[in-house]
Amino acid sequence: MLHTKDRAADQGYAAFAERPTFTGNRGLQIEEALIFETGRIETTGIDIADPPPFELHLGRFERKAAIGLPGLTEPEAMRHFVRLSQKNYAIDAGMYPLGSCTMKHNPRLNEKMARLPGFGDVHPLQPASTVQGALEVIHEVARWLMVLTGMDAVAMPPKAGAHGELCGMMAIRTALEARGEATTRTTVLVPESAHGTNPATAALIGFAVRSIPARADGTVDPDVLRQRLGADVAAIMLTNPNTCGLFEKDILPIADAVHEAGAYFYCDGANFNAIMGKVRPGDLGIDAMHINLHKTFSTPHGGGGPGAGPVVLSKRLSPHAPVPFVAALDDSTVDAEKPRRFRLVESVETADSLGRISAFHGQMGMFVRALSYMLSHGADGLRQAAEDAVLNANYIRACLADLMSLPFGNRPCMHEALFDDRWLKD
Repeated sequence: MLHTKDRAADQGYAAFAERPTFTGNRGLQIEEALIFETGRIETTGIDIADPPPFELHLGRFERKAAIGLPGLTEPEAMRHFVRLSQKNYAIDAGMYPLGSCTMKHNPRLNEKMARLPGFGDVHPLQPASTVQGALEVIHEVARWLMVLTGMDAVAMPPKAGAHGELCGMMAIRTALEARGEATTRTTVLVPESAHGTNPATAALIGFAVRSIPARADGTVDPDVLRQRLGADVAAIMLTNPNTCGLFEKDILPIADAVHEAGAYFYCDGANFNAIMGKVRPGDLGIDAMHINLHKTFSTPHGGGGPGAGPVVLSKRLSPHAPVPFVAALDDSTVDAEKPRRFRLVESVETADSLGRISAFHGQMGMFVRALSYMLSHGADGLRQAAEDAVLNANYIRACLADLMSLPFGNRPCMHEALFDDRWLKD
């Protein structure tokens, strides 16, 4: 029960109790026998003709007796696995709050689009001439991401957020190698309020990780950061809005300090949904940022995948983007009456690129879902999605502020409202 001491009965919790909501979930089906208990050896779901006589030459490996595989009719098998699926709790069954990740409605139309044969049945090794539609989707999603972020380049192959982090930090390391500073700039600064994967990514590449403490208000202090910056610092990895649900209000002086020290600014874009269409990360001085298509652009999230974490890069880092990428053919060589043509660039002549970070071109289904979401909303709709998300989080904060404790004060939040358990001690 929530703590309601000294709170008027007609406020907050009591008001909610008068207007209960219903998620549509009536509970989980938990009783289902094992398939070996329901199946019968003599039953089969298909009719096949007896094979003509033949001889086996398996020697000692020949099976001497049946192994007890269950036999079921097709309806029995279907119902068994459907009932098993009902044991799962998911967004289709009720409210599904997953960590600090931005959860949103995933339109089923987008799922249908991703399953169209021209997208769902193609192979990454097909000739480019046979997958022009798929290449155009990749190219168009990349264009949208660059416009939304104000960045100069984008890498589409990363398969998830952490993979995107790895790609962005590898681009930074490649840039340091080109500058001849890879052996001297070996430290990455990570604020306490950053995403938990950030220090792991930096360490995986070989950087030493140094923590930056947060202020009492949950954000990074530029003065403290300047004290940690030195000739050994390669980059800072900052999440904005941060994991406390707060916007880093001093991000501009932070970016200036990082660049003045000769380092790069990596931003974790896991919470991009809160600022999408409101501010462009490129205008904030960010050099690299991954974007979780499985959070911000309506792909179902949770259950282990699939994911997609494209990385946008600043002009400073764009020469070090990985391959492959999709490029439009020169418009001057294309008849205006014909569709645009695209090619897959799998190698570059310069040695600046960090190379290939994935076997193929990225998660095709994710790109289709993301583009469907982008085109159906348009620029104004994406901005509204960000505004509504922030409004919803602040509504929760305001409703629960007198019942639970806010560690950084009752101030506006971004993608989520963060509470702690101190109120339980009162």
